[in-house]
Amino acid sequence: MLAYKAGLISTHRFCLNEEQTESFRLSEKTAQAGTIRTLMRILPFAKKAMPRIALGMVAALAAHMLALSIPKFLSSLVDGITSKTTFNEIMTPVLWVLGLGVLEALMVLGRRWLVLTPGTHVEANLRTTLYAKLQNLPVAFHDRWPSGQLLSRATQDLSLIRRWLSFGLVLLVANGITIVIGLGVLYSYSWILGTIFLVIVAPLWIIGFRFEKEYHITARKSQDQAGDLATSVEQSVHGIRVLKAFGRGGFITDKFARDAAELRKTELVKARMVSVLWWYLSVIPELALGVSLFVGVWLMQNGQLTIGGLVAFIFTTRVLHWPMDSIGFLLSMTIDAQTAVERFFEVLDEPVGIDDPNKPMQVEKVEGRLVFENVHFRYQDAPESEPDLLRGINLELQPGESVALIGVTGCGKTTLTALATRLYEVTSGSIKVDGIDIRDLNRVELRSHIAMAFEDATLFSASIRENVLLGNPDASEDDLREALAIAQAQFAYDLPDGLDTIIGEEGLSLSGGQRQRLALARAVAAKPAILVLDDPLSALDVDTEAMVEDALRTVLKATTSLIVAHRPSTVQLADRVALMQDGKITAFGKHSDLLATNEHYRFVISSLDAAGELIEVK
Repeated sequence: MLAYKAGLISTHRFCLNEEQTESFRLSEKTAQAGTIRTLMRILPFAKKAMPRIALGMVAALAAHMLALSIPKFLSSLVDGITSKTTFNEIMTPVLWVLGLGVLEALMVLGRRWLVLTPGTHVEANLRTTLYAKLQNLPVAFHDRWPSGQLLSRATQDLSLIRRWLSFGLVLLVANGITIVIGLGVLYSYSWILGTIFLVIVAPLWIIGFRFEKEYHITARKSQDQAGDLATSVEQSVHGIRVLKAFGRGGFITDKFARDAAELRKTELVKARMVSVLWWYLSVIPELALGVSLFVGVWLMQNGQLTIGGLVAFIFTTRVLHWPMDSIGFLLSMTIDAQTAVERFFEVLDEPVGIDDPNKPMQVEKVEGRLVFENVHFRYQDAPESEPDLLRGINLELQPGESVALIGVTGCGKTTLTALATRLYEVTSGSIKVDGIDIRDLNRVELRSHIAMAFEDATLFSASIRENVLLGNPDASEDDLREALAIAQAQFAYDLPDGLDTIIGEEGLSLSGGQRQRLALARAVAAKPAILVLDDPLSALDVDTEAMVEDALRTVLKATTSLIVAHRPSTVQLADRVALMQDGKITAFGKHSDLLATNEHYRFVISSLDAAGELIEVK
């Protein structure tokens, strides 16, 4: 439970405190350029979509230009009406206005048709790229990052980017150009009124610049808090049995409510910032219109402006009202997209650390000789003052030999087994398979020769068949039956749909022992040259364990095996035993020899015997 609480607390490292918020602020000099540079990073993913998005901008701009041309006809209509004007003379400009309105509507429809589909393709491309990167990143990365942060980036952030590409970017460009052209049109009617209007609305640019700088910080904080909240949901769902068993549902609910309240506060701050911007964007143009109208009447009385010119000026400002009014939410959408792009590339820019060689070596057949040469390992975030977790491991397994790793808790057994498949990378030293450094092999090929079964058996929400054949999808039915028989997992045939039964998320619909047996069957079905077993029988009862061990003896005769042992019976499976102590292998040999000559080995074995007795009592 303490570990679970610690996991919940650790998820908040992505929330910004005051000091982080201050360091996150963009300088006035680089804020705008930073936004553009950041958003430009998605261009390689959007190249194929850009032609249609560009056409969407053209369609949106065309719609605005058609709207801006309507006041011209209204001006002619108003100035041309006299007592002698015929009906047909009036209908001509009216029909022009009607035709322009219909064309404007068609352009809006065309803009929507052009941009909606490409945006979904870009989102799919981004999501696929992100998922592939997550699969490629080492386990150390996933140890550091809360899953909710990754989920929010793969869903919420990418949806923000899609909406901005399909809607925000198109309208921001089209509306910006329309405002500039519209101001020119206003000058064409009256340079005096145009100047008055421009001077009054000019402060909007300063307000928008300040808004961008402030809103960016709040938007990033909001998206990070949303990721933390997603992590809380995911952990509470996965840990629901623990929470219910300890009656801590109320505790975690209160904590979630507090986190949700913090997110709500941040969202309210965002809403207030946007509402203030909207107030300026709504009031200032209206003020400019009022002053222009007052001066326009005075100009008209002095003969410097016609009635039609004043009408056209007013209608043009109405046409510009939507583009100017929209700048507020388009700017906030752009900044939201910027933070989404930043969060997306935080994952994509993460160095893999465990890479495939430029020219990987090819191995036709692996005999199974596994050698650890002076292997050192320490976790990346370990303090420099702490010694390495593994300190010069030297161990050699001959083809077909089985070696048991034993030692007290924390001596580095599980970490050593994880290095064999490059789940983690050695800090120094080397691991070789048949004399080839595993860093010279393609990771996919390496892992096709080495299979692992973990103590914490993870299954996927798929059929029994798919889970067992995960490492060898092309295995035959005979291979599948043999693997299930060795793991004593024949219970799978008695499930409602047999081997095609879909198990729940992480296999939690099965018992712990059933999950472990299926995980062991998965490792056996892969038919590896080297088999790594990290105490995969811990959840089995004594009788089932004995049957699995008897069946495993046949497999272990033909396979090189490295077995982490927490029971004396597991030690009996091995040809030789390696004793680990303080990150080193301090003794290596047959069980009987070590029992007779090594005091620490006897202590460890007696501890395993005590554990075995406790299990049998249960």
